[in-house]
Amino acid sequence: MKENIILTVLSFILVLIIYEIFIVNKAKKNRDKVPVEIKYIVKKYGINIDKINYNQLLQVVALTSAFDIALIAFVMSLIPNFVIELLIGLLLFVPVIFVSFSFIGKRYRKKMKDNEE
Repeated sequence: MKENIILTVLSFILVLIIYEIFIVNKAKKNRDKVPVEIKYIVKKYGINIDKINYNQLLQVVALTSAFDIALIAFVMSLIPNFVIELLIGLLLFVPVIFVSFSFIGKRYRKKMKDNEE
């Protein structure tokens, strides 16, 4: 169990660092290169990027993506059979991401509406 927690923390840190270097830094330097996650949230939840803190949204998406992958890695590490582990990981991947991005989208939609008032 201790190894699973260490794996989870290390995967969170590694994914966060990679995401920060390759995605967030590019998006901060060039606002034309909007990450796919942000495009999805903006389109699905009708968020106006000009009315929210874009850099904060980038950080929230980076943390959420890292958490999602670490959570899936943790669940996968609990399963002893490699094939079932992969199947569970594949089955969890999309739903976990959609649920977490729905929380972000709803939060930022509410935040945008509060700023309008």
